[in-house]
Amino acid sequence: MASLRPLRRLAATVVVTVAAAGSLTACGGADAPAAPPPASAGPGVPSGSSPSANQDPARFAPQVVKRAGRAKVDAQLLMAILYNESYKPHDPALERAWQRMKPDSAFGIANMHKAAFDDTKQGRDFANRSWDELPDDPDLAVEAAAWFLHDLATGLPQKTSGPYTRNELLALGYNAGAGNMSAIARGTKPGPQAQSYLDRLRANWAKAGEAVKR
Repeated sequence: MASLRPLRRLAATVVVTVAAAGSLTACGGADAPAAPPPASAGPGVPSGSSPSANQDPARFAPQVVKRAGRAKVDAQLLMAILYNESYKPHDPALERAWQRMKPDSAFGIANMHKAAFDDTKQGRDFANRSWDELPDDPDLAVEAAAWFLHDLATGLPQKTSGPYTRNELLALGYNAGAGNMSAIARGTKPGPQAQSYLDRLRANWAKAGEAVKR
């Protein structure tokens, strides 16, 4: 999300505000690039439609359950994050075209940035894999996201002072980075983007649970 140990040591000694940039994030923070436009619709499909009729992240439930189990994270949390990250069409050609215009954009169904992927893969079974494989390999994207969450979880204190559950804090860490997650766990109020991410997570929570229990 033992890849984040240096960041956790830093977060323990430096007060990081929710607005701070520089924490390693998986899918972006306050200055994340805008999503790519929808792929062009085919014949008979209204303009602006999704590039695929099957964009429901629930189709990745088997991979989510498997990878979450191995990383010892909550499968419902991982699935809810995939729902959060499904705001843009995950078409490999579209993602690569967008990345050529926005080199710092994210790849794969979990919208992971290169720095986060490269940090997370260290010492893992997918250490020899490349970030640019993510658009074509949903299972790799799910695996990397699961271990990113695992690493975030090791940095959370057992007791937190804020009103959020551990899963909600991990989701905030996925979006805003370990430093911001720790600050929120200590009682700092999330910024607007982090709050929006949390609101979407809560809206997606029930259907994520249904997806992983099928």
